[in-house]
Order: sequence, then C-alpha cells, then structure tokens
Amino acid sequence: MIVAMQDVATEDQIQAVIDHLVQLGFEVHRSTGARQTVLGAVGARPEVDIAIFEVLPGVQEVHRISSPYKLAGKSFRPEGTIVRLANGVEIGGKEVIVMAGPCSIESHDQIFLIAEQVADAGARVLRGGAFKPRSSPYSFQGMGEEGLKLMREAADKHGLLVISEVMEISQIPLILPYVDILQVGARNMQNFNLLRELGKARKPVLLKRGIAATIEELLLSAEYIMSGGNYEVILCERGIRTFETYTRNTMDISAIPIVHKLSHLPMTADPSHGTGRRDKVPPMARASVAAGADALLIEVHSNPDKALSDGAQSLFPAQFTTLMNELRVIAPAVGRTIR
Repeated sequence: MIVAMQDVATEDQIQAVIDHLVQLGFEVHRSTGARQTVLGAVGARPEVDIAIFEVLPGVQEVHRISSPYKLAGKSFRPEGTIVRLANGVEIGGKEVIVMAGPCSIESHDQIFLIAEQVADAGARVLRGGAFKPRSSPYSFQGMGEEGLKLMREAADKHGLLVISEVMEISQIPLILPYVDILQVGARNMQNFNLLRELGKARKPVLLKRGIAATIEELLLSAEYIMSGGNYEVILCERGIRTFETYTRNTMDISAIPIVHKLSHLPMTADPSHGTGRRDKVPPMARASVAAGADALLIEVHSNPDKALSDGAQSLFPAQFTTLMNELRVIAPAVGRTIR
C-alpha cells in the first residue's frame, strides 16, 4: 500500500498515519521528496480497507499496490531516485555517470595508470575487482584487501570515486571503508542473505541483473535491499543468456526504458559484460545512453591483451577516450550531459 501525503501535511499528521499503519501490522518505509512525503506500507493483511487511511488528516491519496515489489516500484518515489555521492556525482540526475577501469586490480602500476587514463577521458568513478567470482577455480581470483587499498589510493589521486564487487556477507565490513558504491554481480543477484545484509549498509549498492533473470526478478532483488532500509540502489543491465552465441551475452537495451517505467531507481548499462567483445562495447554504450541509461560501467585496460581477466571485452584507453567524445555528442540529444 502507498499512502501519499498532502504537500502541506504536518509532521504530526504524517506520524499519526505511520502509527496507524504500524498498529495494523504494516512495516512502514518513508520517502520524503521535494514536495511530498510518501509512505510505503509492506506486509500485514491484504484485506485492510484503504478507505480507513483516505480520510485521515493530511492524506492526499492511497493506492493498493498489486506488484510484488512495493519499494522499488515507481509509485514509492514518483519523482525518481537520485543517488548522491561525493565530488558532486549524482546517479539518476541529468549527467550520465561513466564508471570505468579494469576487470581486476592486478598491480600498483596498473591501477594507477588506468585511473589516470580514465579520469583524463572524463570518467567519474573507478571500477575494479579485488575479489573476482571466476567460472574456473584456477583463474585469477583478485588481490583482495591489498587491491582495494591500491584502488582507493589511485582514485583519490585522480579525483575519482570507487566501485567494487562484494561477493559474500563476510566481505562487507572489509570492503566498506574503501568504496563509494558496493557492486553485486550477476551471480549474486539472488543471493538473498547477502542482499539482506546490504540493506543494513548505508552506502549505495549497484545491483546487476542475473544472466537468466527477468526484469521483475531484478526489481524483487532490489526490494530485498530496500526492505532493510537502504534505498540507495542502482540497477544494472549487463546482458542476459540467450540462444545467441556470437556475443558473450545478449545486451537487453530495452530493459533500460522498461525499468524507468516500472521503477524509480537509476539504471546503469554494462556493455562490456553485455557483449564480451571489445568492438561491440562502443555501439552498445552509445545505444544505452540514447535509451536513457543513467550511468555506464565500462572495462578499460592499458594493455588488455595481457589482462588477467576479461581482456577481450576491455577497451584500450584511446578507444575509451574516443567513446567518451562520441557520448558527449549523443547525450544532449536525449537531454543529458557527460563530463
């Protein structure tokens, strides 16, 4: 149930509605926008008469939500969510935020060089994996905490923020001091215990769509995080598995406008994992911006042919610079900007 309060509702009136909902067994989530407070009521008895709340002082309207995702749905925050970070970075605002860097942090020299290169090209966030979920147990698994330290230092030196993947609950307290955004990979999109714990974190979470997940399943996974009180969730389309084998995955560009219609959460596109092919990353990145992506997640490596992971889908720095210049032409056509 969604209870939209009048823009002139007093704090006492809002609290009275919250108290009434709690008495009936609802768990209440409050969203305060620029003009209006919206209360999301989750749980309790489905047969509760919404007319009870329509007549309470300060209430503008009440809606019974039939979709299984209550907090991730558009009606919870009709104006949309903007995830505000340091350095003036806002995901979900007018600027399309580009997050770029290597698949894996490999060494001091590697991450510092790439951080400089992507920052010079206009990226706002440095991406890189310190803990890598690999299909083979014999593949490079990441540098762990040492990699996180190096990435944080490199990002700070070049005025960038940091995003890195968390794979399990025990890694959360280890990663938190080093990152600005916690990333949940496709393999963990339905790791509900991990999502519940991230709901207790007070840092933004970028949630990638699973390789065989529907859009509704992605939104329900976001609901797990939000139900814990963390509303700073960023969704990410990174390609799904289909019968096509030419690309690593099938990049579902249509998911971007669909999610914007169904949810208030910002939407990111990852054309690197979406295609798995370096030559296909730029066209899919351009298409994602045109389709309304709020951010891009792109793999860049100074020497991708010798990368320890995902070299085939990583752009050379010069290619990334060219792509950023192309995106600066496309973004204004859809009312957006890129630094």
